[in-house]
Amino acid sequence: MKDVRVVYRKYGGALHWHHAGRLLGEDSHGVWVEVPSGTVARKGTDPPITRPTAATMLFPRDDWWTASFNHLPDRTEVYVDVTTIPEWRDYEVTMLDLDLDVIRMRDGQLILDDEDEFALHQVLLDYPPDLIIRAQRTADWLMNAVGKRKGPFNGAHLAWLSKATQT
Repeated sequence: MKDVRVVYRKYGGALHWHHAGRLLGEDSHGVWVEVPSGTVARKGTDPPITRPTAATMLFPRDDWWTASFNHLPDRTEVYVDVTTIPEWRDYEVTMLDLDLDVIRMRDGQLILDDEDEFALHQVLLDYPPDLIIRAQRTADWLMNAVGKRKGPFNGAHLAWLSKATQT
């Protein structure tokens, strides 16, 4: 498996979350990356944190989001960031985090998170109107798809999870 670098930035280019991962492969949903437990991640230049549980991440080719399917015992089953379309350069994937997050807890609870941050950054970071509309539409679509377990949110990660745990 190839090592990859996952780099989220904020609008304007400031470094946000970044960490290593391992390329698992591709399918019709996009590119799948394993983030093993014990992976060290950093938010910008903040002190590093160590992930206590593993995740399988999905980077779609043409959609404005990225997803993390968290392994047990994490309480969060699915965590989806609204982002710009992920871009690959060699073995690094990068995108702009647009604040809004769709979260499905293991008990089925669905959360749209960071609406306050999204509203604040529209002003502070001067989001263009088309970016705001696209982010809101993506969040609405994700609330439906994640909540109703449509597309890649209906267990597509399980085959990749199996592949990740076998290595």
